[in-house]
Amino acid sequence: MFGKIEKSIWKFLLCGPGISFRMGKYFGESILVGLITGFVVVGFRYMLEFGREFILEGLGGHKFLSKLTDGAAFAGLYSNDSLLDPHRWLLVVLPAIGALLGYLLIKKFASVEHARGTGSAITAYHQRGGYITGAVIPIKSAASVLTVASGGSAGYEGPVTLIGASCGSLVARWLNLSIRARRILMAAGLAAGISALFQAPLAGAIFGAEIFYSSTDLEYETLMPSFIASAVSYTVFAYFFGWNPLFVMPPDCAYTNGLRLLPYFVLALAVTFGVRFYISFFRSTEKWFSDLKSPGWTKVVIGGLVTGVIGFFFPDILGTSYSVIQASFTAGESELFEDFGPLTIAGFVCFFFMKAIATSFTVGSGGSGGVFAPAIVCGGTLGAAVGLFFAHVLPPSFGVIHPASFALLGMAGFLASAIRIPITAIVIVAEISGNHSLLLPAMWVCGISFWLNSGWSLYRSQPHSRESSPVHGFN
Repeated sequence: MFGKIEKSIWKFLLCGPGISFRMGKYFGESILVGLITGFVVVGFRYMLEFGREFILEGLGGHKFLSKLTDGAAFAGLYSNDSLLDPHRWLLVVLPAIGALLGYLLIKKFASVEHARGTGSAITAYHQRGGYITGAVIPIKSAASVLTVASGGSAGYEGPVTLIGASCGSLVARWLNLSIRARRILMAAGLAAGISALFQAPLAGAIFGAEIFYSSTDLEYETLMPSFIASAVSYTVFAYFFGWNPLFVMPPDCAYTNGLRLLPYFVLALAVTFGVRFYISFFRSTEKWFSDLKSPGWTKVVIGGLVTGVIGFFFPDILGTSYSVIQASFTAGESELFEDFGPLTIAGFVCFFFMKAIATSFTVGSGGSGGVFAPAIVCGGTLGAAVGLFFAHVLPPSFGVIHPASFALLGMAGFLASAIRIPITAIVIVAEISGNHSLLLPAMWVCGISFWLNSGWSLYRSQPHSRESSPVHGFN
């Protein structure tokens, strides 16, 4: 904790003489939040890489069992010659072991047993005055690495929002700021975490204002602090890990034919129903585990074992499944899919269902991980399936159909609909792929899927609007 002298020094350095510390739009404080969050996420990323290489790829041999990295098409998943490989059988139990260790770590040290990353941050913003314990930073980081690096089907982006939010909340408490300032800096830290780990600074900043409601309402008070914190955290992160986007996408994927809005409309419909299945199954699984009269540790073990069994047959379901996203960007264009057709379309659809089920059991049982990244994977696989279908059936008047375009737009539509962040979704898929030529169809798909799924959200903690939030006290 800072003493009075240290706090005064920080106030002078951050705000300068003659500028009100409380009324200065939190510029200096946002820089500090961005710096701290950036370095924390850098450490988190190193932990992720070490955990993945040591557990999932080392003990589990995932790199050798993955059908997407050794050049086989999806049909090969059903007839793998390595069923007797001991690494493969170890994959059945690794997710359960990792989830159990992560659960025990959080329960023992952080007292946030049911922390679900983004959902807990939203609750803290609306109901706890932006207060998140600082213990979340090391404990949630370690627990998430244990869960996902061991094969749990979940994302790191959910936990990193809670970690970033904790950094912002901690800075506000260090500087003895008001509850309002604490909420704002908490949101800025949340945005900074996403900006760094996703390498998407603009999307992360918008996320820090958009995530708090299931409608189109924004927390506009958090926008400018989120911009500042996101810019700083991304810069810190990129200094260590480079400036390239997360995924590589074919450069010729662009919107050049107005007729394509018709198949993109079908894509939006497919995403709409996919989101409904994803949310319905996740909530049903979560309720089943909640009603299960057994200790919490047994629940995460059950969830991990179910995930492990699925991973035995579909190794790329385990972990973040980012290899599936990259595969969806090359669908129909590389030798990996030289025999693509109905089997490959069915393979992508199958991946969608298996990923949704595995994520529901990993996170719904109490495992430490997020549902944000799996939503991206689900959207990408659905989009790739729809794109491959239209690549076969549409006449030449529609031009060359790139399944990768459908995969990218499927990711955007899924995020917009399931997470209720349409603006963030449009921007984030452009930043993580380096493709800014599909912004118009992204607006089309996100707008339709967001509108059709009004009332559906993965995060129960999201109020519908500002009027229904206790923060603003309109009711």
